Order: sequence, then structure tokens, then C-alpha cells
Amino acid sequence: MGASRRTFIASVLAGSVVGALPGIASASAAPRTATPAAGTAGDVVGKITVGYQGWFACAGDGAPIDGWWHWSQDWSRTPSPANNAIKAWPDMREFTGAYRTGYGNLGDGQPATLFSSYDQQTVDTHFLWMRQNGCDTAALQRFNPNSSEGPTRDAMAAKVRSSAEANDVKFYVMYDVTGWTAMQTEIKADWTAKMSAHTASTAYARQSGQPVVCIWGFGFNDDNHPWDAATCLDVVTWFKSQGCYVIGGVPREWRTGTGGSRAGYSGVYHAFDMLSPWMVGAIGTAADSDSVYQNVNIPDQADCDANGIDYQPCVLPGDVSANQRAHGDFMWRQFYNMVRVGAQGIYISMFDEYGEGNQIAKTAENASQVPTGSGLLALDADGTACSSDYYLRLTADGGRMLKGQLALTATRPTPPVTGTGTPPGTDLALNRPTSDSGHTQGYVSGNAVDGDPNTYWESADNAFPQWLQVDLGTTTATARIVLTLPPSAAWGARTQTFSVQGGTDGSTFTTLAAAAGHTFDPATGNTVTVTFPAAADVRYLRVVVTANTGWPAGQFSGLQVYSA
Repeated sequence: MGASRRTFIASVLAGSVVGALPGIASASAAPRTATPAAGTAGDVVGKITVGYQGWFACAGDGAPIDGWWHWSQDWSRTPSPANNAIKAWPDMREFTGAYRTGYGNLGDGQPATLFSSYDQQTVDTHFLWMRQNGCDTAALQRFNPNSSEGPTRDAMAAKVRSSAEANDVKFYVMYDVTGWTAMQTEIKADWTAKMSAHTASTAYARQSGQPVVCIWGFGFNDDNHPWDAATCLDVVTWFKSQGCYVIGGVPREWRTGTGGSRAGYSGVYHAFDMLSPWMVGAIGTAADSDSVYQNVNIPDQADCDANGIDYQPCVLPGDVSANQRAHGDFMWRQFYNMVRVGAQGIYISMFDEYGEGNQIAKTAENASQVPTGSGLLALDADGTACSSDYYLRLTADGGRMLKGQLALTATRPTPPVTGTGTPPGTDLALNRPTSDSGHTQGYVSGNAVDGDPNTYWESADNAFPQWLQVDLGTTTATARIVLTLPPSAAWGARTQTFSVQGGTDGSTFTTLAAAAGHTFDPATGNTVTVTFPAAADVRYLRVVVTANTGWPAGQFSGLQVYSA
């Protein structure tokens, strides 16, 4: 049984690198006033969206597809080196459902097992990773639902809805029309009879108050996307008449109507509310990204601005099997380029695409987690050790830069490995994802970990207790924290009463340091160090503030975490 793919291979563009644009301004260093916070973004504008396949099944998992869906070339047979359809091996340590394959044991001697997307726990785990790593919205891929895959895809939509609701992650339907012969009538019927019902979910993505739908595949210049412009425009117009905000997954050359794009589709492209040009197969190095930035992204953004269209370019981690990733530098260069071009959102290609090897979901770190004799590469293929969640953490930092919580930087801030073995003098919280119980104006939680002593977090006023939290990315040995306020004398001495809590899942916390009053004095650098009575292995560290003699809110310009 064959497996369809969304890869659209295109030649790499030539071009030159342009100078960096000015960085995003940090929050004011003044102790109290700030410009008002920007208006609330929607669920795709200003957000990180990840493509979610959800299309892996295993024999015996109960899925209607009844086979090794997308794990092997012949879905009726167990995946093995001779029946392989993937380029990277998942890190299986967090899945309760594990299905034995025909590969040799992993390098550490454990059996080579794979997950099934049909298991709710798999989807729950994936959406937990999204929540933990700044993936705001998931675009659920939906191919022709009238094929033999239809019942399984229908079930997957319900599973994704459940997980999105449980994890406070948004989702929307992304129709991939590749090879869908009767698309024009059937896509409308599918939305009306099935998928539109999911817009009732509190987790269904909305933009400008409208439910989001994406159509991927209009205008591509190949036999799998044969529809004329009038047919495509009819479908886009119909979805907009249903009150939808419609995204177009379009060819990279949509603006010029050349190369991978059919000519004469400008009216179709400009009918979309948002455009998301496809990039997988088009770039493979940071230099390629710079070329595309100069020759494609800048004029794309200008065209979208001129036509009132939102721009959502792709960022991809790179194919593991082709050694494109450069331990994160390839992906970070794309984040940098897309933020400096002013993109309205970013689409990550993809979350769980182990078949193309461009997944950000947790992946085998080294040979001990890859089946022996498989020929598959791990994340350390270029000689740099990377934790299995590294590309999730990288996505979190890219999202923070998109949202202005991290200053624009061409230098990747994300360490490939965190946790035990980290040098004691390394701040484990630097540039890590943060959250809070609330904040005032633009004094957001990310200011506490940006390395700038003059930016700060300030909680909502007159509403104790308040908390500030940092996600270290993986369970890590911690021994002390350092909290600061801006060093300026304008910040008079004050005592804040707070406790320190830690946990491994973001929901259950234990006390690492009991509540006590701590004095911040500019005469001594406005710095407080809290050492834990016993070293603690935590991923999430939370400071809970219950009082402040200097202002009726919690305030910190720095939250640093150390292993010793």
C-alpha cells in the first residue's frame, strides 16, 4: 500500500545575504511605566503553528486502517530495514503504547518499538510537548477523507480535538488536496458534514473571530494538483462564505507564477486570508535560507502587505538523514530571517513527520536509541550531542523571538543539551520559555530570562499571590536560583516574600524553598540568592510571590537557575 507525501522538491534559489534589520526593542528599564501591551493576536497571527500529521498506525492498535500506516512501505507488513518508510526514529520513552517492529534491537539492547497515532495517549503526549514548548496551534493534516484512510482520519480529528482541549493548544483543519480527484465538491461536503462540527470546540483556532481552515495544494505545477484557477477560486470563495479565515498552502513561487507554480493563479492566491508558501525540499543550509530571505521572503511580505494578506512562511528543522540540521543552526537561521522580515506567523514543517525526517517531536539522541543495522541517523549525527527534545526547545525560543519576548538575534540561544552535566556556572534559565500568573502591560515573564538586567517582569497589581515560572526544557538537577531587580538606584530597596517550587510535568509542584522575606537593595546590586536545602531534579521552576514592600506586585528583572 503506497503512502502519499506532501514534499514538493524545488531547486535552491541563488542570492546574497542582506544586512540584519534592527532588533526588537526590549521593555523599558523605568521602574513603573511602560507602553501599553499590543492588541491580542489571534490563533495564527503572531503565533507558532506546527503541522501535525497524526498518521502513524500499527498492527493491533484498533485503527480502521488496520496496518502499519506510514511506518513502512507495505503497510500490511511489519516495518523493518527492508520495509522502511521513515528517515528518523522517535524517542519512545514517554509512550505507554509500544508496538514491536522487525528492526533489530536499539543500540542499548531494548526492543525497537513504535507508537501509534491512533492511541489517545500518543496524541496526548504530543500535545503536552506542544504546550510545554511554545507550539501555539496545530494544523491537523486531512487528505482525501473518502479514501480507505477516511475512517481513521475521522477518528484522528476527534483525538486531536480532545488533546488540544486538555492541553490548551489550538488546532485547525488543514486540507491537503494532493491527488484528490473530486476535490471541488467533496471538500465542501466534508466540511459541512464532518469537520465544521469541530469549530464548536474551545480549542478550535480562530483568527479575527473566524474559524481557521487551510487548503494546501492549489496552484502547484504537477499532476497531483490539476485544478484550473477557476475551480480553486470557487473553493476558496466557498469557505470564506462559510465564515472561515482561509489559509493557502501554496508553492514557493506563488508571487511570480513560475517554477513550481502554475501561471494565472494570482487571483486564487490573493483570495486567501493568509499565505504559507511551502519550503521543504527547497533549502538545506543556512545560506539557502539567507538567499530565500533576500529573493523570496522580502518581496513576498511586501506583496502580502500591499494586498492585506497575512504571511506565514515555513521554518523547518532539516532532514535528519541528509545531515541538514547543523545542530539547530539551520533552523535558527530561518527563525531569524522570518522574524526580521516581519512575518505575521510561522508554520513549522512539521511536528511529527518522521517519514521525511523533518520532525521537531522527540527523536533518538544517539546510536543507543536507534535500531542497530537500520542505517537511520540520530540527532548527534554531526558530532554534537542533542537532547531528544532539542528541536522542541528550539521552537519555543523561536516563538519567543517572533512574539518579541526575546530580542532578534542571529545567534542561536538554545543549548543542544541541558540537565545533569551542565557546567555549574551556566544559567539554566537563560532564554528558556516562561509563563506567569499574569503581568502588567508589557512587563512579560520572558523579560526575567532575557539576560538584560534592565528589563523586568511585573505581575498584575494588588492580587497576591502571583507567580513566575521557567521551563528548563528537560528534568534537570538544580541547587540554587538568583533573583534580581534592575540595578538602577531608582529601584529603591524593597522586601519581597516568596517561595520556590519545582516540578517535572508543569502541573504538580513541590516546595524547594519555603516562603520567606528577601530584601533587594540597589546598594548591593538588587540581587538575592536562594539555595535549596537539597538538590532538586525539576523541569519547571516557579517563584510564588505573596508580598512586596516596594509595589503591590511581584517584580523580577532576572531569574537565573544553577545546578550547583
